[in-house]
Amino acid sequence: MDAGSPSLSPEKIWEEYERGVSYNTDLGLYDTVRQNENFFIGKQWEGVLAPDLDKPTFNILKRVVSYFISTIASDDVSAQVSAFGDETPSTEALLRAVSSEFDRVIENNRLKAKNRDCIRDAAVDGDACLYIWYDPDRAQGSFSTGEIVAEVIENTNVYFGNPQVEDIQRQPSILIARRVMLEEARKEALSFGGDPESIHSDDDPNGINRQLEHGKVTTLLRFWKQDGVVWFCKVCKNAVLRPPVKLGYKLYPLAWWCWDRVKNCYHGQSCITGLIPNQIFINKLYAMCMEHVKKMAFPKIAYNRALLPGGWSNRAGEAIPVNGDPNLALCANLGGADMSNQVISLIEKTISYTRDTMGASDAALGNIRPDNTSAIIAVQKSAQMPLELQRMAFYDFVEQYIRIFLEIMRVDYGLRYVNTSNQEGESFPQLTDFSQLEYLQLKLDVDVGAGSFWSELAQVQTMDNLLQNGIISDPITYLDSIPDGYIKNKAKMIAKLKEQQNLSPNSTNEFQERS
Repeated sequence: MDAGSPSLSPEKIWEEYERGVSYNTDLGLYDTVRQNENFFIGKQWEGVLAPDLDKPTFNILKRVVSYFISTIASDDVSAQVSAFGDETPSTEALLRAVSSEFDRVIENNRLKAKNRDCIRDAAVDGDACLYIWYDPDRAQGSFSTGEIVAEVIENTNVYFGNPQVEDIQRQPSILIARRVMLEEARKEALSFGGDPESIHSDDDPNGINRQLEHGKVTTLLRFWKQDGVVWFCKVCKNAVLRPPVKLGYKLYPLAWWCWDRVKNCYHGQSCITGLIPNQIFINKLYAMCMEHVKKMAFPKIAYNRALLPGGWSNRAGEAIPVNGDPNLALCANLGGADMSNQVISLIEKTISYTRDTMGASDAALGNIRPDNTSAIIAVQKSAQMPLELQRMAFYDFVEQYIRIFLEIMRVDYGLRYVNTSNQEGESFPQLTDFSQLEYLQLKLDVDVGAGSFWSELAQVQTMDNLLQNGIISDPITYLDSIPDGYIKNKAKMIAKLKEQQNLSPNSTNEFQERS
């Protein structure tokens, strides 16, 4: 196993992995991620030995993080490529095919859902990673095989060769640790000429929710660059699963994103790590309030045992025998001490201040009365300003994996049919040679458009303005551009207008005059 680097033995790669684990352990990454995950899902009393104490959970962290995810992920993703300089007809056809293939890959890999998972990982764990590879065994029609596959990887399973540098493309090497079934690893080693009997199951003490794992082995995917080209191999602790192979990419097939950048470290900071003490304080103080109410809210009866030899009875209408004069003080009502109002006030202020410091006000979370719609929208829009840095970082993350798609198409796609559209917008299958991307200087435009709750109203208003200003005059064009649900029987109206246009060529001018 040399591939131009004779030191690439399974033992050497495993030593790199152990150095990466040691680095993450010194950072406290595994404990931090485990704690953040528990607090996000509501397991906020782990390790507390108090069996008689009620353990309430007021999970303000999850609601705020869910707001962050929905705010950033309410965006649609599209990518377009263009060439520097003049474009020939063949170049234009190739670029249209590439743009169409981008949309198909995004749809087939459910990348919009995986974007939400990546945002959630970045917000809770500190980092998000998307691993993209080419699977030649996935068929696409009868002419060619192979598909682009994207997988979300946890930040605890990614190890940079230079952990002080955040830029993933500047790394000398990258390791991805994965837990697979033992039989699967042995089968893969056998298919590439390895010794399957040298592979044995192991454990992962730093993993999350892996206490019940059995019959699995840790495999390592190693990527490195040689002469500007990415190489790849796959090993376990003492065996080679896949020998080194030249992938041909100029970019590492991983996209990396940190929520808050930490200097001189490739791991970022989660938005909830520093606020977990606030969450603990809220839960503990409320637990004490509940304990006080249980013990002090209900009055107690104190009676003179010498005067009531039969004890006290709460039965309605029952006679109670008394020694001596029954007019004497037989009992007294002992009320509990009232709890200070400052306790509840402090809890409410802690919750409010915690949400505000995270950038989620009451207006952003919808905790206000909708008396003035315009004011609410303005306040919510201004409340999203603290997320602009994360939003731009997410856009950069999307652009990273779109560029990786382009690299994989250039190297692995070859000749295949792609559904594309001509200049008239008609869709048709086109035989495309993606290897021609090697000879083009391309400019990549990644558009991430906001899909907010008032965008449809803005679309209707824009179409009304275009119609009133005479920019559009065709009624069918106007109706086609109106979002569904705003005009009843829109399809029937369009069909009726088409019939009228066939009968009367001047119907469009009449519509414009009436408008």
